Amino acid sequence: MKTDMQMQQDVLAELKWEPSVNAAQIGVEVKDGVVTLAGHVGSYAEKWDAERAAQRVSGLKALAIEIDVTLPGSSKRNDSDIAHSAENVLQWMTYLPEDAVKVVAEKGWITLSGEVDWEYQKQAATGAVCHLMGVTGVSNQIVIKPKVSLSAVKSEIEAALKRRAHIDAQKISVEIQGANVTLTGTVHSFAERDLARHSAWGTPGVRNVVDHIKIA
Repeated sequence: MKTDMQMQQDVLAELKWEPSVNAAQIGVEVKDGVVTLAGHVGSYAEKWDAERAAQRVSGLKALAIEIDVTLPGSSKRNDSDIAHSAENVLQWMTYLPEDAVKVVAEKGWITLSGEVDWEYQKQAATGAVCHLMGVTGVSNQIVIKPKVSLSAVKSEIEAALKRRAHIDAQKISVEIQGANVTLTGTVHSFAERDLARHSAWGTPGVRNVVDHIKIA
């Protein structure tokens, strides 16, 4: 198991390795395996990329983001322009049904709402708007609407987990209640926990995933 100092060094190295992030503007603190990122960045996209860079480091138990987005003068836009840009980019996405996602912009912060069929569609919507100029944050309130029976969901999730060679599916328990999936058990890294969650979200009909997986 990594010490807090080793974890801090690894996260700092990963931030420096990520070309879209100015690592000099971001501080890293670690306590009991919980990583906190703090500082100031010039765009929400950079904040987004810094978060994902930290999540790539093995042994990460939890991540707290205290990064502020401070837009330079040339990047500031009014909410009307931001909302129109977000609507346009979402309309051009092949992942999303037409008019499935609604946009509200307030002080640079975008709120997405609506209904889609899959988790990847929900995440793609965030990915599409987070890089727009003038955006200071994104709140994804899109709901996943089940389309199929959930009778086979548990077996499909367990089969997906077993296909992941570096995940011991026997150590992960899957429980179904309505359209909600609860995962419990133990894995060896943040990345493995993320793969387990991805397997659950990739199953048709899943509307919510409750993650109680622990990292050994």
